[in-house]
Amino acid sequence: MESKPSSNAKVRTGKVVGNKMDKTVVVEVRTKVMHPRYKKYIQRRKQFKAHDADNSCQLGDQVVIVESRPYSKSKSWRVRKVVKSTSQE
Repeated sequence: MESKPSSNAKVRTGKVVGNKMDKTVVVEVRTKVMHPRYKKYIQRRKQFKAHDADNSCQLGDQVVIVESRPYSKSKSWRVRKVVKSTSQE
């Protein structure tokens, strides 16, 4: 059921930090932004709840998430693919 996202859909890469909910994972995305005055790079992090239909993501996995329709009050992202898995299979 992988549909092609629209051209203006946002795409983020992050690490799975929570998978205790059913069909939902919490993905932490880290970005570096330059401070406007001091011109140093600051690391920012944000957590997104993403829909994982087959509960395939494990803690520590590197995943790509894409913006989609709202699945619930706080979940409007979907896991597109697992880039790097931490499972020993």
